[in-house]
Amino acid sequence: MHHFIAGLGAIAVALAGSVQVAAAAPAQNVVLVHGAFVDQSSWDKVAELLRAKGYHVTAVANPLTSLADDVAATREVIAAQNGPTVLVGHSWGGVVIGEAGDDPKVSSLVYVAAFAPDRGESVQSLAEGKPPSDGQKAVRPEANGMLIIDPTAFPSVFAGDLPAEQGRELAAHQLPVAASAFESKAQIAAWHDKPTFYAVSANDRMLAPDAERFFAQRMKAQVVTLQSSHASPVTHPAEVAALIERAAQSH
Repeated sequence: MHHFIAGLGAIAVALAGSVQVAAAAPAQNVVLVHGAFVDQSSWDKVAELLRAKGYHVTAVANPLTSLADDVAATREVIAAQNGPTVLVGHSWGGVVIGEAGDDPKVSSLVYVAAFAPDRGESVQSLAEGKPPSDGQKAVRPEANGMLIIDPTAFPSVFAGDLPAEQGRELAAHQLPVAASAFESKAQIAAWHDKPTFYAVSANDRMLAPDAERFFAQRMKAQVVTLQSSHASPVTHPAEVAALIERAAQSH
């Protein structure tokens, strides 16, 4: 009987160990959320690198019509994932992943030159009382309450470290964003409960690098600093992909 009980104990320990290993399995899914003024093609270089490493990568097509619409589009993509998922947001996409990132499938969050509001904060409230960046000065209203960046200024303020021709190509993919989206207050702020990583763009002319460092410090994120413009997924894809890989390995 003693040997039988001891055997059961060994089996229990082995099972517990296997469950622990399963729970700590690295994420194989990556969901990429683009920011304002660009479309999902801004993630193409990062996605290609991650797919080459065997990750299942999906870029969300944010409508940029409201925070709620972008969160709904992101939640739909997360729902289609099988297993642990790294949720990544660039720029405005940081607001979106903070809302959608409470999904149990989301194992970690990665912010790339991104806003990271806390509950009750909006992009607008975070900007109040601070001098506008060069990029913010270049934002222009369009019809129907939408905003764009002046196309002539876009290459320099958004992606100043790209060759001019590539900057113009990125500008050609520009998508307008609803001005009202920037007034929407965060309700969830999933970074309170998930491992968080942040890529600061040291030469950002859209979102001040000091603001990015503030967000990262407040979230207690693991941080890398890139000598990049705001368009780091385009200009520094290898470094961004490496940070996402690190997040995929976190538990």
